[in-house]
Amino acid sequence: MQTSVFLRAVSLALSLAALPAAAAGQQQPASPAAKPPAPAVPAGVPLPSDYVIGPEDVLVIVFWRDEKMGGEVVVRPDGRISLPLLNDVDAAGFTPEQLRATIEKAATKYVAEPNATVVVKTINSRKVHIVGNVLKPGTYPLTGDMNVLQFIALAGGLQEYADAKDITIIRKDAGKDRPLKFNYKDVSRGKNLQQNVALKPGDTVVVP
Repeated sequence: MQTSVFLRAVSLALSLAALPAAAAGQQQPASPAAKPPAPAVPAGVPLPSDYVIGPEDVLVIVFWRDEKMGGEVVVRPDGRISLPLLNDVDAAGFTPEQLRATIEKAATKYVAEPNATVVVKTINSRKVHIVGNVLKPGTYPLTGDMNVLQFIALAGGLQEYADAKDITIIRKDAGKDRPLKFNYKDVSRGKNLQQNVALKPGDTVVVP
């Protein structure tokens, strides 16, 4: 009889010990739902200080809450880009920050408090041209700061019979062509360095 009483006491003690663990399992709060991961933002190219978006530039538009609204786009010749829901958006002539503000304003029709990022993936709109007596005439991308002397070197240098003293940079200014003179021999010798101007998109260097 003593053995039976002892076994019942042990069984009761084990039952009581299991109760707190079960109660704790029932009362344990559910873990909060995981927040959706932030969308990956690709790295862009270094931007010149005076950069504005232009035709043929490749952009990546990323929306924080709705990735389907963004994507990779190419600026069309008319200066616009096409985005889901937003359709056509003016882009050329804007800085990336200005375009971001324009896109977010347009997106308020579809998303509460939209948060967009504009990344410049490739710059194709900034171009300079060189014609005449250089080894490699043609059109070149202007992706950073470059002066006339550097550009001539990039184009392979002057040919043997080039008129090095009478080179001209033709620049668009208020819709009109403005010629800038460049004496290669002077500049290469460290003289009249003010002629060695920084090139701007659309400039054409003429080497007679």
